[in-house]
Amino acid sequence: MRREMLDGAAAITRGALDAGCDFYAGYPITPASGILSHMLRELPKVGGVGLQCEDEISSIGHCIGAAAAGATVFTATSGPGLSLYSENIGLAIMMEIPLVIAVSQRLGPATGAATAVAQGDIQFMRWCTSGGYPVIVLSPTNIPESYHLTKRAFQLAKRFRSPVFLATDKETVMTTESIAESAVSTKAKNAPDWPAIPAEPVGNPLVPFQIDGTIHHYTGSSHNKAGHITKDPEIIAEFNAKLADKIVSRTAEISLIKADLQKGAKTLILSYGISARSMEAAVKQLRSADKKVSALTIYSLWPIPEKQILNCLKGIRRIIIPEMNHGQYRREIERLVTPDIELLGVNRVDTILITPEEIVEAFYA
Repeated sequence: MRREMLDGAAAITRGALDAGCDFYAGYPITPASGILSHMLRELPKVGGVGLQCEDEISSIGHCIGAAAAGATVFTATSGPGLSLYSENIGLAIMMEIPLVIAVSQRLGPATGAATAVAQGDIQFMRWCTSGGYPVIVLSPTNIPESYHLTKRAFQLAKRFRSPVFLATDKETVMTTESIAESAVSTKAKNAPDWPAIPAEPVGNPLVPFQIDGTIHHYTGSSHNKAGHITKDPEIIAEFNAKLADKIVSRTAEISLIKADLQKGAKTLILSYGISARSMEAAVKQLRSADKKVSALTIYSLWPIPEKQILNCLKGIRRIIIPEMNHGQYRREIERLVTPDIELLGVNRVDTILITPEEIVEAFYA
């Protein structure tokens, strides 16, 4: 089997191109700059356009304009850049723009530790813009998943006419590993067995600014079906309800998890992203010591796959949640479970990855 040395940035780039991306705009920011470099190099080879813009605000503005003109667009940033993206993310939600945003997380707040790993933007991605409208956030745990979930992000963005986030991190994006070529290919024999995404759009059809001399209107203000600003309360209420409902009502379609459940286990370890790799190693150690333990990897962080999570809790009395923040996703699990289930966080915010041994120690606590 042929193998290649690949980092997450290259896998994400390959996934974007294989999904039909033909426009990228971004600004250099550690640890997402590798995605920018790969996209600028590879897009011209397929007739696409890649821009290194003067700042993050310009970058996402270019993406929204290109998408409204018919392009399949992509951008990548980290936490500080996402702060600058936030207003235009609201614009993309209001205009129902298909847009994929990779967020390579680093330790914050502010400049923080620019070359250190973290998972501190989990809540930020969900709530980064005004109005509180739902978004879709996917989270890969390794390089092959970075490829496949990037492709899935583009499919979801087109279907739901909405921004879709790829929540990755410094270690996944910048670490180079030996990967089977077949694992990051459209013809991958060992591609994840994930449910197919229907092709038909849920949001309004996206049409270019001008067709046959007819100008189509786009606005960030409340508008009617023709794109014209309106103050009619009924029209505004109906439109805003649709923006929320098109995602919330299809949570089951978006939800993506990997359940490794063991019969008789009383403890479930739940994680996502880079921390899920430590979880998998910890579970292997515990089972080799004849301990019963189940594991749950969350790939679709938002909307929360509530039904899938609850279906994995039969017989569970304790949930251990490793994540590199102060417990951002643990808050969501607390909201779901009954009071008789104990929740225990394994958390680090000191630039160091959570180790399998720390998770094993929490199991014995």
